[in-house]
Amino acid sequence: MAKVDLIMPKMGESIIEATILKWSKNVGDKVDLDETVLEIATDKVDSEIPSPVEGTLSEILYKEGDVVAVGNAIARIETGVASADSAPPAEERKETPVKVTPAPAPPAIKEVPHVPSVPVPATAVGSIMGTPSSGKSKSGKFYSPLVKNIAAKENIALTELDSLVGSGANGRVTKRDILGYIENRSSNGSSIGNQSKAPAISAPLNVASGTTSGVVSMGGADEVIQMDRMRKLIADHMVMSKHTSPHVTSFIEVDVTNIVNWRTANKNLFLKKYGQKITYTPIIIEAIVKGIRDFPMINVSVDGDNIIVKKNINIGMAAALPSGNLIVPVIKNADRFNMNGLAMEVNDLATRARANKLKPEDIQGGTFTMTNVGTFGNVMGTPIINQPQVAIMAAGAIRKKPAVLETPDGDVIAIRQMMFLSLSYDHRVVDGFLGGSYLRRVGDYLEAFDKDQKV
Repeated sequence: MAKVDLIMPKMGESIIEATILKWSKNVGDKVDLDETVLEIATDKVDSEIPSPVEGTLSEILYKEGDVVAVGNAIARIETGVASADSAPPAEERKETPVKVTPAPAPPAIKEVPHVPSVPVPATAVGSIMGTPSSGKSKSGKFYSPLVKNIAAKENIALTELDSLVGSGANGRVTKRDILGYIENRSSNGSSIGNQSKAPAISAPLNVASGTTSGVVSMGGADEVIQMDRMRKLIADHMVMSKHTSPHVTSFIEVDVTNIVNWRTANKNLFLKKYGQKITYTPIIIEAIVKGIRDFPMINVSVDGDNIIVKKNINIGMAAALPSGNLIVPVIKNADRFNMNGLAMEVNDLATRARANKLKPEDIQGGTFTMTNVGTFGNVMGTPIINQPQVAIMAAGAIRKKPAVLETPDGDVIAIRQMMFLSLSYDHRVVDGFLGGSYLRRVGDYLEAFDKDQKV
């Protein structure tokens, strides 16, 4: 019988690991081709993993709740087809068979490092962790080989390491946690190489953000609500973004009277003709795309010292879920759609997002994000960049306001439909000139909207 490894798939360009939510099959169960074997979750989306072959589930290598690196085997399926090297030569088949005791199944892997371990002398690791091969400290905390190596290299004492509150499962200290802690110590002027100068930790350290949180006092009427998995992932992603990118936010106010009047006059016709509602979102996205064509350096990512200029314009649209959480489906190649096509894409992705029907590819590959804070009645916002992008735009609520209009007979004050746009951008690669010029260009496209265009 041949055994086929079920591999943790890559769910996106920035996804390096996934959490096992639920096993749909048990050891010994029959599985058909493309039948769901388990459910996994990333910081982007939940997904079902199908079987690549027909056979019997013979081994499960990870339990529910484990975090597994992309590319690792998570289970083995035994097929009815003999492997190529399992059949003995013809002249050997008549010999008396030898009884072979099968080797025990490999133990479940408790931790998979994000990147290959850095070689560190065993004595250095042992001096910090107790033994070179042990994954746990004397306090009972589990540390991955990568975390142990970093701790040894930076001369972080065991007691100091045990005091960290990690962002991983069950408070596990991850690579990001310990690197954030090291950077925080450096910024505070402490010497990483001298343990005697290490600052005393009087409060739990949020290593993802590099800040300490004091003791929270609670009264008898207070309620404690545990964050769900998605909220934890969102929180981690937001903190990581602020830690990665120096955020700058610029604002402009835009006169969208022509857009409001056009939509009011055509929304019923649009629904009748296309079977779709027309909202302000596709109109704003159309202007965003035109602006990116004019300023392509706003559609980039940062990779170390390199700037990656994205040739595709893939617009993410932040969507609020009924649970209160947030997800960002992506309109791929948004520059290839006219406004009618954008409206259909926006409505389809928003509907499937609310019904939890998005596929992994629906939330991958975004190069620029737009969020509509006006949906909640907010006039403006300072959105956080959706890494690894370098900019995100927020559209505020549209409100009637008095505005000064220039006419051939002089300036007049009129009631106009006004909206704030805000752009948060990564100041490592987007300076004020680029960020401000791009934002103004998007506003110009919105103000120049043709109120007489046909549906």
